[in-house]
Amino acid sequence: MSIFGKIMSAIFGSSADAAPGGTAGTATTAPGTAPGQATSAATVDVGPILDQAVKAKGEKLEWRTSIVDLMKALDIDSSLSARKELAKELGYTGDTGDSATMNIWLHKQVMAKLAANGGKLPADIKH
Repeated sequence: MSIFGKIMSAIFGSSADAAPGGTAGTATTAPGTAPGQATSAATVDVGPILDQAVKAKGEKLEWRTSIVDLMKALDIDSSLSARKELAKELGYTGDTGDSATMNIWLHKQVMAKLAANGGKLPADIKH
């Protein structure tokens, strides 16, 4: 499973089999929706799920601003090599040697992809 797939599964549950492109496996065609135009079967409120994951970890993790903390909260490998792999999955074209810039890009992309897959983000998250 891709790293983004692991993030999706951790937040949306094991039925979420999303591709980085932004289509959730749980998407269905709603009445009145053109065939092939998927709508999310359910909106998932991302904030409380991640807040609970952080609380369960018992450490201060800033998932709203840090891709490393988000991954740690979900018990996903947050090593530099794992983040480089995630960057490759999501189409990062910048310098992976500049981890600070890459991490900011990764966080924005993950938030945007969560929203595209039916995730409801807290108002303070810009994607």
